[in-house]
This record gives sequence, C-alpha cells and structure tokens, in this order.
Amino acid sequence: MEKMIIVGTGCAGLTAAIYTARANLTPLVLEGRLPGGQLTTTTAVENFPGFPDGVDGPDLIMRMKKQAEKFGSRFQYGVVEEFQPGKPHRLKIDGQWIETKALIIASGASPRYLDIEGEKALIGHGLTSCATCDGAFYRNVPVCVVGGGDSACEEATFLTRFASEVYLIHRRDSLRASKIMADRALANPKIKPVWNSTVTGYLTDEAGEVRGVTLKNLQDGSVSELALKCVFVAIGHEPNTAPFRHALPVDENGYLIQKQGTQTGVEGVFAAGDVADHVYRQAITAAGQGCAAAIDAERWLADSE
Repeated sequence: MEKMIIVGTGCAGLTAAIYTARANLTPLVLEGRLPGGQLTTTTAVENFPGFPDGVDGPDLIMRMKKQAEKFGSRFQYGVVEEFQPGKPHRLKIDGQWIETKALIIASGASPRYLDIEGEKALIGHGLTSCATCDGAFYRNVPVCVVGGGDSACEEATFLTRFASEVYLIHRRDSLRASKIMADRALANPKIKPVWNSTVTGYLTDEAGEVRGVTLKNLQDGSVSELALKCVFVAIGHEPNTAPFRHALPVDENGYLIQKQGTQTGVEGVFAAGDVADHVYRQAITAAGQGCAAAIDAERWLADSE
C-alpha cells in the first residue's frame, strides 16, 4: 500500500514529487514512455525563471528529479495500463497491480506530429510544436506553421514577432479556425498562406538542422521545396489519459477535468499539468499545478486519516 503515487515525471510530476516528499509522504513516482516529459525533447529553455542564460530541457528535468530524490521520492519505470478508483485506488503497472491512498496524475500530453520518416530525430533541431517555447530562437529567418485551426493561427501570429516571414501550410483552401483568428492571421503581412498543401519531407543541412521542407500540392500533385529554418506543427495534442478516461471526468478532447483546485471527480485523485491544461502548456504553469496538486493531496490525506 502506497500513501502517494505520482504518474509522470515532467515539470508537473517532479514538482509534485518535491512537495510531497518534503511533506514526508515518500511518494512513488512512475516514469512513463517518455521519462521527463516534453522538456526532454527540447534543447535550450529560456523562459523558465531562475536561468537568465537559459537551461537545456533535459538538464532542467534532471535537476528537478535529483531534488525530488534528495527529499525521499522513489522512482520506478512503469506505464499505467489500467486504473480502478476506490479505497484504495488501484493501478495496473506493467501487468502488476499496486494500491495507493492518493494519486496525482501528471502524465502530460503528447503533441501530434506529421508521421514523416526521420521526424523524431529533428524535434528540437528545427522541428517543434510550441511557438511560445521556441519562437524567439528564430529571429529574422523564415519559418512555417503546419495546421489550419485556432492554434495554428495563434502560433503563426505569435511568430511574426520574430521570424522574417511565416508560411502557414494547410491542406485545404480555407482555414478551419474561428473567423476572428483566421482574419487576424491572414491580415498580417508577414503570414503567407500555402493552400491545398501538405509537408511530405524535411530537408536538413550538414549539422542536421532543418533547412526546408518538401511540399505536395493536393490539387495538381506537384512537388516543391520551401526554404525555412523551423517547422512549427500545430495540429493538436493528445492527452495521455487513456487508462483513466473510463473512471474520471474528461472533456471532449480527453483532458482531465479539475473540479475544485486540482481535484478530479474522484476523491483522492488529483490532476496537474498538460494532462488537464490545453490552454497554457508551459513548463512553469505545469510546475505550478504540480505544486498545487501536492498541497491539495497532502491536505486531503490529512483530513481523511
């Protein structure tokens, strides 16, 4: 029987681990398919407070993990296969059931990419899913955004602050974003729409960094190349909530719903970070929610004993 289990080792999960460990709850922290979360796929992080010269994403995660271990957090590699709410809650981890009084779900969300050969190796090397994270690295150079929804329009508009021009690549001849978002993007002189087209490949330089993309026109089948320095994919995220959706309230996109603070609809189960947040999706907001979830869980445990 565990007193506290935390699912996920991104900024939310590790912050929750630090706080619950300092509260003498000796949490068991489960590392999933991507230990460290999305920060392990990026290089320089310049917008996390306390690092004026920036910090590598993996380095930041390792520092947080070391801090959590210092106070007594225990780490175990494992993927949650099933979840049964109750008193206690039960989790099936790699074929074995474990029980816990309190549970913090910080399993994050996975950005959707284009499923092109060699794509994973380019993440952080001219391929990303977060304009607010990486846009400032691409000043005065051309970039592109792939997508046609509100997120794509928002990211393209944001990138005009830095890039020399922003190509907005969409597979249709009109954006599916809300009218106000679409109008704002298309009215910006730096944003150049590329209609009826899909990215079919990435072009790289000698250093392995993106230098362009190959495009296929879906109307006439023609193939062309477009020179640019970064591809921002904005076709949505997939919250890592599959084992929990049958038992916990989720919205139409599968994100966990927080009822009061970080509490879910089940007593003793809390959610933090990108698994519940589809608006901000920043390392610092995830860390803040991890702190809140830890405090909520600690108080709930104290009140339930």
